[in-house]
Amino acid sequence: MDKRDEIRDFLTTRRARITPEEAELPAFGDKRRVPGLRREEVAMLAGVSVDYYVRLERGDALGASEEVLDGVARALQLDEAERAHLQDLFRSADTARVVREEQVRPEVKRIVDAMAGMPAMVRNRRLDILYANRLGYGLYSEVYRDPIRPANPARFVFLDPRAPEFFLDWDTAANNMVALLRAEAGHNPSDRALSNLVEELSTSSGRFRDLWADHDVLFHRTGVGSFHHPIAGDLTLIYEDLNVAADPGQTILVFTPEPGSESQEALEHLADWAATHDPTRSEGASSD
Repeated sequence: MDKRDEIRDFLTTRRARITPEEAELPAFGDKRRVPGLRREEVAMLAGVSVDYYVRLERGDALGASEEVLDGVARALQLDEAERAHLQDLFRSADTARVVREEQVRPEVKRIVDAMAGMPAMVRNRRLDILYANRLGYGLYSEVYRDPIRPANPARFVFLDPRAPEFFLDWDTAANNMVALLRAEAGHNPSDRALSNLVEELSTSSGRFRDLWADHDVLFHRTGVGSFHHPIAGDLTLIYEDLNVAADPGQTILVFTPEPGSESQEALEHLADWAATHDPTRSEGASSD
């Protein structure tokens, strides 16, 4: 992943989505050759020279200050995740980061196992499932049917024909997973495993290629997921993604139903099923 190309494509796609009216600039009724703002308009809004902004957009200004990047972020109306991604792109453009093999500490495994009444799993920022409790394995049992380990829901979403049936809002799931991987590509450009995953998905999925080209990024913190599970039926679950502070890059993803809902009943049925199915046949799953 060439960082200069990443910077150029990210800034040009953000620039193209903003109209002069949205930026509170006069349009003068002129016809534009490209959608969105011109480079000189972004430069003016960001408080930098046009030549300097052109260099930024080409990825040639690797020493850009925080103040300059903040000005560009304001001009392009970037959200929190996009601002962080922009800073990552410029910080990492000339820096190689060491990506270590990820192991889940026993203490973290015990925490996840203790969440016995809810699906819980440990993931890295490539979305690999590094560990799951029994109910987490049960919820994602369709994902675990792929023999490749660690199990990865992005690979499932784009390469498995069962994914649109499992994720009731497949489009949102697909968009979110690509945006999460795109954000990680900016944060950790030297992650060979991530590069391999992106190459695999790009080669095999036209939909992934299209979404990857959008350069959208996302923080995954909380939300609602809707699933059609072959055992439990339809479930609507609230999720929280909790950072493991001592292990940067690892999070604990936890799902809970609304109390007294049909989803809670379905989850209890799933728990009964998961209790009789040994997840130890899949590395990364709980082995109580």
